[in-house]
Amino acid sequence: MSGIYKPLIIGFGVGSVAIALFVVRRMDSVDEDRVALDLGPVASLTYFFWLLVEIAKANWAVTKIILSPRMPIRQHLFAVPFTQKSDLGQVVFASSITLTPGTITVETESKDFLVHALAYSTDDRAALADMDRRVTAIETVAA
Repeated sequence: MSGIYKPLIIGFGVGSVAIALFVVRRMDSVDEDRVALDLGPVASLTYFFWLLVEIAKANWAVTKIILSPRMPIRQHLFAVPFTQKSDLGQVVFASSITLTPGTITVETESKDFLVHALAYSTDDRAALADMDRRVTAIETVAA
C-alpha cells in the first residue's frame, strides 16, 4: 500500500477493478472454459495460517543447517503421493511443498510429485503426508 488516499487514485483503482471484471465476464461468454474454485474458504484460511507456521519452522531449520559448521546437508529426491481430486488442490499442495524452505517440487506425475529435500530425514514423508491430508481436507468438490 502506498498510503496515498487521494480521490483520483482511489477512482483509478475502482475503475481498474471495473474494467478487469468487465473483461473477465466477456471472456467467460466467449469460451466456457473455467477453473472451479473448489476450496472451502474457512478451511483454506485455516490451512494458510498453518502453512505460515510450517514455513517459519522450516526457515529456522534451514537457517540452523546453513549456520552449522558441519553443514549437515542430506539431499534426497523422493516421490510424494497426493490425494487431491482437483487440479487446483494439486497445485496448492505442490506450491506448499515448494514454499516450505528446504523442499521443492521438481516434477509432477499422474499420482505423485517428485520432491527434492535439502536435509532429508524419515520425518519428511510423514510431514508431507500430513500436508497432503490438510490440502485434501480443504477441497469441497470432487473433480
